[in-house]
Parts: sequence; C-alpha cells; structure tokens
Amino acid sequence: MKKISELIWPIVGLAAVVVSGYLLYRELRGISLAEIGGSLAAIPVHRFLLAGVATLVAYAALAWYDRIALLHLGVTHISVLFVSVCSFTTYALSHNIGASVFSGAVVRYRAYTAKGLSAAQVAVLVALCSFTFGLGTILLGGFVLVALPDTLTRLQGYLPAILTNPATARILGAVLLGAVALYMIGSLLRLRPLTVRAFKLEYPRPRIMVRQIIAAPLELLGAAGIIYFALPEANNPGFLVVLAVFLASFSAALVSNAPGGLGVFELVFVIAMPDMERPSIIAALLVFRMFYFWLPFLISVVVVLLYERGRLVSALGKRAKVPVAVPEPPLVVPGLDAHEIEQRLEERAV
Repeated sequence: MKKISELIWPIVGLAAVVVSGYLLYRELRGISLAEIGGSLAAIPVHRFLLAGVATLVAYAALAWYDRIALLHLGVTHISVLFVSVCSFTTYALSHNIGASVFSGAVVRYRAYTAKGLSAAQVAVLVALCSFTFGLGTILLGGFVLVALPDTLTRLQGYLPAILTNPATARILGAVLLGAVALYMIGSLLRLRPLTVRAFKLEYPRPRIMVRQIIAAPLELLGAAGIIYFALPEANNPGFLVVLAVFLASFSAALVSNAPGGLGVFELVFVIAMPDMERPSIIAALLVFRMFYFWLPFLISVVVVLLYERGRLVSALGKRAKVPVAVPEPPLVVPGLDAHEIEQRLEERAV
C-alpha cells in the first residue's frame, strides 16, 4: 500500500500538468511567439531591476524562515551566510522539482547535520519553515479577501458560485485572519499545545511568533512583486489585485502537486487577468519563472556540486592524514640470550 500511495501524487501532478497545459493552450491559441517576444522587449530595464530586487526580497525572507526555526531550537552558532546559502539552495531546488519528489529536508539534513544538528532538530526546522510559509499564505489571503472581496469573481465559471460570492469571500477572509489572531494570542498567553487527532500545534515563544508574523508575508509579497513589475502599466489593476491573483494561482499550483506548478499557475493567472493583453501576461510570467525558478535553480545546482565536492575532498584529506601504525619488532626473538634481551629492553625504554 505504501508503494501505491507514493505513486499517486506524482501521477496526480503529471495529470495536472497535462490538463492545465491543454487548457492553457486553448486560452492562448492565436498568440504568436513574436507577440510574446515583443512584450518581453517592451519591459523597461528599470522594471527588470525592480523584479530582481523583489526576487532578492523573496529569497531573503525564505532564509529568515530558517533563522527563525534555528532560534526556536536555540541554535545560534551557525553563520547567517551558511543559513542563507542552505535556504536558497533548498527552495531553489524544491520550487523547480516539486516538494513531493525532492523534499527540502534532504538538502537541509546534509547541511545542518554537518553543523552539529541532530536529525530530530532538522525535522523540527523543516516543519516550522513550512508552517511559517503557510502562516504567511493565510495572513495575506485573509487580508486580500477582506480588502478586495470581489477578487474571486474573476474566476467565475471555474470555481463554485459560493466561493466567488463577495460576501462569502469577505467571511472567509475574516475566518483566516481570525485563525492568525488565535495563533498570536496562544503564543502570547503561552497556552498548552493544540492537538487535533495526529496534528499538534505548539505555540512558540512570543519573540518567535512576532518574527513569523513579519517574515511570513515577505516571501509572497516579493514573489508577487516580480510579476507586478514585469506587467505593463496599461490596464494594470494594481499591486493588491496582482497579489490576490498570485495567491490564488500559487495555491492552485500547490494543491495540484505539479512540479513547480507548471501550467497550473499560468492557467489560473491568465484566466484571472481578463483586462490585460495575453502576450503581456505571458511575458510577465516568463520573467517570474526566470527570476524565481530557473536562475536560482542553476545557481543552486552549482552550489550543491561545490559543497559535495568540498566534503569529499575534506573526507579524503582526513583519511590521508591518519598515520599508519608500524608494528614494533618483538622483544623476544628465538636465539637471543638473556643479556641481549635486557639490552633491547633498555634501548626501547630510551
């Protein structure tokens, strides 16, 4: 049964890529590569630079997730540089390959155990980073649903009517914000862990919680900013709408289990932005893929290869430095008399 369950999610992810790819093709047929290339060329250089800054903000926030988790564990001896490189490599790989295929725990385990952390500590770190990301999604999702309750009407015909109703959206947003508020109160009051069947939520110390509330949304704000800066100013609905559509697209991509959300993310984003020209949207999504997925992936592969090479060279060097034990000659050799044996003892003592 375990082997069957391990095959289900990759199959679901592959099916999501195929189906969304077909639907995306239907949405974009008639658009030429020349039109998309023209839209890419029309993006001003300064907006490319702003998209690059937004990328740095996103990955800096992800590194902060790791720092918060280490602080929760009481680990302070690991440098900021090491944590940042480890976090960047972890997320760059998992974003592209998919969490179901390549868990971030693998890279973190190799890196942090080399710094003295136990397997149990690494497991807690991974879980807390995932929870911090989820907290950011809930917080921002609740905010945009309350502030812009008509956002989901952009997906009418693709979502159940009850979800695209503005009144329902505002209620859902209030519930999400209420969940975050309860988490904050539980931490401040140091309540006992909340247990629901196999799920157990332990409230962190207030100083950890405050850092989570600040860091959690930053990654999503940075990632959404990449697309916002790559979109043209004409008919641009504004950052809040782009953020809301980004959250919906990103959530759909995560649920689909498609590697990197390929196809699913683009499909939802294109459908939810009917007022903008399709070539411009595709160009902005390509910039997002390039800055957030592809370039970090290439860099992370180089980092992993260099790190593993360094560990191998270090291991071989330590092995070469181990002195080879040379057996001493025996004290007693057949044919020696008592005087010669006594002389050998004195020489060895010296």
